[in-house]
Amino acid sequence: MSILTHQTYPSWVPKKIEFPRQGDIASAMLDYCYRFANRTALVCGSEKISYTQVDYFSERLAAYLLDKCDLSRGDRVAVMMPNLPAYPPSILAILRAGLVVVNVNPLYTARELKHQLNDSGATAIIIAAPFLNTLDEILAETSVESILLAPMGEPLQPRNVGFDSVRVSLNAAMSYQGLLPKITIKPEDTAFLQYTGGTTGPSKGATLSHGNILANQQQLQTWIDPAMNKMPEGQQHVVITALPLYHIYALTVNCLGMMRYGATNVLVPNPRDLPGLITIWKNHPVTVFTGVNTLFNGLLNTPGFDEIDFSSLCFVAGGGAAVQGSVATQWKSLTGTVLIEGYGLSETSPMLTINSVAADEHSGTVGFAMPSTEIVLLDDANQTVDDGQPGELCARGPQVMRGYWNRPDANAEAFTDDGFFRTGDVAIRHDNGCYQIVDRKKDMILVSGFNVYPTEIEAVSSAHPKVLEAACVGIPDDKSGEAIKLFVVRSDDSLSGEELTDYCRKNLTGYKIPRHIEFLNELPKSPVGKILRRELRIPQAA
Repeated sequence: MSILTHQTYPSWVPKKIEFPRQGDIASAMLDYCYRFANRTALVCGSEKISYTQVDYFSERLAAYLLDKCDLSRGDRVAVMMPNLPAYPPSILAILRAGLVVVNVNPLYTARELKHQLNDSGATAIIIAAPFLNTLDEILAETSVESILLAPMGEPLQPRNVGFDSVRVSLNAAMSYQGLLPKITIKPEDTAFLQYTGGTTGPSKGATLSHGNILANQQQLQTWIDPAMNKMPEGQQHVVITALPLYHIYALTVNCLGMMRYGATNVLVPNPRDLPGLITIWKNHPVTVFTGVNTLFNGLLNTPGFDEIDFSSLCFVAGGGAAVQGSVATQWKSLTGTVLIEGYGLSETSPMLTINSVAADEHSGTVGFAMPSTEIVLLDDANQTVDDGQPGELCARGPQVMRGYWNRPDANAEAFTDDGFFRTGDVAIRHDNGCYQIVDRKKDMILVSGFNVYPTEIEAVSSAHPKVLEAACVGIPDDKSGEAIKLFVVRSDDSLSGEELTDYCRKNLTGYKIPRHIEFLNELPKSPVGKILRRELRIPQAA
């Protein structure tokens, strides 16, 4: 079943990489901090943090987590904040202390947060103050014992104000003067529990090791070096990070990936404010930008974007969702830079495929397999399909997770007998070795690059006292790629779409809230009573 596809690789890309036999993510990040000590690492508004400060802040915080929070090697620490200067030092602190990062969407509802904290077993959380109310709703039902409040609206400026309270400001923790012991971390040790949705239940934690991430960083670097080397010697790359750092894409490409090049990372806490994002761009000589299709499209249609000087751009990458050809064409026409598309998942650290950075046009595909990455396309009988024929994309490589956290049942379904991870995405392979994603095997809905799974939406909606049954599907949407449409059988005819939407808003993150609600007398079902979502995708008769 093993297929290595790189016969048409660009000349500079090796066919294989060496899996890290030693080292860890924290050591790599610290090496960048030493190498680029005097450079600006992070910018957010008027605040600037140097690489030296990232090192110092993370060292103090790491010591605090071990001493004052009484954490031990392998314990999990949740991080719940938007893109703030505190984020990268917090990640580095957790990793260099030998702990495990659990990234949390700060917009989660109390229900969603409770599940992730309990499933991961996190005993500490670093959280931005505006989201504390959500935590307080469910705190007593979790194992969290230590709460560190990240500054929002004030500088990241360590100061000693005492450490007696269970709730301590992150600034105070970063002033702690205790010694950080030397901790040896192996490539096989867990670095991140990156939560992703499931088709048959609550979200699952993808167990990503230090070796997984380091391997994928090495794979990525081999592809993008020519684009990054366009920068004249002595000058510094500037990357805008509008995508959230709790998402695997921004975490690995924008944060970890760009640190290797000594880039300044311009953090955007609110990417929905497109005029504000344009203002930020105008104030910085941006060389690297990453996004999803909806972000690219939104910028192209926002006044003032065409006034930006794009002459410094070296590399623009799209992922998280398919980049539409029309958007890629407009992007190149305006900026003069080709939008390079790749593909991956939380479970794969994340990159599995990428296009050449030397391409003259957007290819309409997700490119070629990363070095040392085996990809097979399987039909429903687990047989490989021929080039040009659709099959489920399954991958094996050093970046593929070890499995889902505490979910042997899910792991049995997620991997083939010979160790290939089933992505759930249907693709075709072209005769030159590149891949094109054509459909999703599972019923997952992709909203602006985020996975939405119908069972969760249906479970929440069906809990409303006036709902008898509910089912949802994804429908095409020009802005978000897909939108959620919910079909409902009412138990009380007084239920309105507005009432149900308000109910969902209280229990679901924004991107999971149904955009369309249709009431039916009954839902289509199989003879055994299973709801047939495929029939709901067919337009209903008036």
